[in-house]
Amino acid sequence: MGWFTRKKENISRDSKKTDIPDGQWAKCEDCGEIIHNKQLEVSVWCCPKCNFHFRIGSDQYISILFDKGSFKELDKKMKSGDPLGFTDTKKYSERITATIKKSGLNDAVKTGTGKIDGKKVAFACMDFNFIGGSMGSVVGEKIARAIDAAYEEKMPMIIVSQSGGARMMEGALSLMQMAKTSSRLARHAEAKLPYISVLTDPTTGGVTASYAMLGDIIIAEPKALIGFAGPRVIKQTIGKDLPDGFQRSEFQAENGFVDFIVQRKQLKEKLSLIIDYLHS
Repeated sequence: MGWFTRKKENISRDSKKTDIPDGQWAKCEDCGEIIHNKQLEVSVWCCPKCNFHFRIGSDQYISILFDKGSFKELDKKMKSGDPLGFTDTKKYSERITATIKKSGLNDAVKTGTGKIDGKKVAFACMDFNFIGGSMGSVVGEKIARAIDAAYEEKMPMIIVSQSGGARMMEGALSLMQMAKTSSRLARHAEAKLPYISVLTDPTTGGVTASYAMLGDIIIAEPKALIGFAGPRVIKQTIGKDLPDGFQRSEFQAENGFVDFIVQRKQLKEKLSLIIDYLHS
């Protein structure tokens, strides 16, 4: 049989390997499916095979949630300083400059106002692409100002959280943002204005310990990591094995920390409905 004895020379050396341009494909972390970026964008950055929710940035959330052309950014040019002159593997000031250049963001949150199905809201969206979405002085100040705008204009407030926690390079100054943002939300609540918190992967540390868990309604995306300390630290502290799925959205919903788990493609509709209920 000829195909047992075929020689390599018989295979054309002129045949060209199809090149796949870099950056046009993504691999699902859950099922391993290879997805073209265009297809991923159409499916709002969720795997079309297993519905795994890819981690996305603030610009993507704004495009998903807001009526086209309605979002107006606040405090766009605000940037972090280096109040402590902090240095680890590199100077904090150098890290800030490099991250701004790489991510195209000035810090780890975008804030502004816009319309969701014609309803005006104030909005803040954290972005993991900027030093792990860490909460520093600029993040706290921008969120506080967005809450002030919501209070002054009697609007609902929506915060999308995505963070590894407080920014260690700013020490106690980053921890102070927990109190600052929480006090603004308390005033907002006293005015009987709704605050909706959206938890995405990951929401941890000081963000979880402050504004992320203060919502009148708390929504989470599927399988998002939500917690304060990490599983390893908790296990060492309590000396017990942790339940399966501990600190994921589904576990938090079962135990009353989250009101709804909402698919990303349905998030705008859900937010619009909640605003109608709470702010008619």
